[in-house]
Amino acid sequence: MPLPPFRLAPGARPRARLLPRLIPRVLAVLAVVLGTALAGPVPEARAAVTLTRVTGFGSDPGALTMYVYRPATLPAHPPVVVALHGCTQSAQVYADNSGLPQLADQHGFLLVLAETGTANNPNKCFNWFQTADNRRGQGEALSVRQMVSHAVTAYGADPQRVYVTGLSAGGAMTAVMLAAYPDVFSAGAVVAGLPYDCTRDNSPYTCMNPGVDLSPADWAGRVRDAYPSYTGPWPRTAVWYGDQDTTVAPRNASELRDQWTALHGLSQTPTRTTTIGPDATRQDQYVAADGTVAVEVDRVPGIGHGTPVDPGTGSEQCGSTGAPYFLDSVCSSRWIARFFGLDTTGPGDPDPGGGGSAACWTASNYAHVQAGRATTSGGSTYANGSHQNMGLYNTFVTHTLKESPTGYYTVADTGCP
Repeated sequence: MPLPPFRLAPGARPRARLLPRLIPRVLAVLAVVLGTALAGPVPEARAAVTLTRVTGFGSDPGALTMYVYRPATLPAHPPVVVALHGCTQSAQVYADNSGLPQLADQHGFLLVLAETGTANNPNKCFNWFQTADNRRGQGEALSVRQMVSHAVTAYGADPQRVYVTGLSAGGAMTAVMLAAYPDVFSAGAVVAGLPYDCTRDNSPYTCMNPGVDLSPADWAGRVRDAYPSYTGPWPRTAVWYGDQDTTVAPRNASELRDQWTALHGLSQTPTRTTTIGPDATRQDQYVAADGTVAVEVDRVPGIGHGTPVDPGTGSEQCGSTGAPYFLDSVCSSRWIARFFGLDTTGPGDPDPGGGGSAACWTASNYAHVQAGRATTSGGSTYANGSHQNMGLYNTFVTHTLKESPTGYYTVADTGCP
């Protein structure tokens, strides 16, 4: 079909760094990337979540807007989760329907929502396909990085526990952030997104559907090229897809798996496979030598393009179908928080308890470290405060920690408090 011309909105800045001879043709094609698939007016859900707009977070070369959801009760040095909306959506829509603010309240993390607009892309897509925006140190990627820096300095967030997730164009931009800033993000979750730098030698439409098949080594090389001097460790990566997605083909889930397992030096054969959620989502996990899940692929049956949610008040439910592209199936945000090590209510995860002024937490050494109750050194785990040696840093060694006073942890395997 003929493509409409690309026009910057009034007052928008030109993207001077793009190759001048390619600007008209490339932008004419890319103006509707993902937006065509998500075309049509999108009624935004009635705002239920109070967001705070943050200005002055940096030079903002990508001309993005920063919003923050700060839970009423936030621990010292909280983790940060960055959320990136899909095309035609907004930060408010993503906050209202994804379930992430509910999880931030429950588990004490700071939620940062980046927002793009029509001045950058007519359909409000993050420009994951433009070299001006998907490279380290420039454009939209740098703007998101600056939001993280601001969250650390302004809110006292923990720079060692920064995570990113997003849908569709936001999912593709999540892959951009993991590739361009592996030194910033500990883990990410790509929802209906694409492998990093697919558009180096392919059109965005081809990357979306039918998808591009490269070898794991080729995909991994594209990530390494994003930050050539970086030697690791690489972010842990979860991938979520609806198996009926016709917008961004499910084949991309396998290509993302290939990209990130290769970076971690792992086989493309899962270590273990199980089913999760009320709809029997297939979960493939790829486990590193230290016992951590380095890569996870979750294939949701019977849904198309969107963020999987499971509205309701049950312990495993979250999200809303109050706007398009939030699909009633499984609470993906809860499982993503669990993958990040932030969900403290899941099976095998920390369970606060005890009485008086003490709180008790039983979890794997890995989960204790992810929650900020312990640290690692030389492959071993040490309780914060008491510095007691808890053994190897992995998911197979479990201890109970008692917190008393706040921030001081002691091993209490024989009873707590």
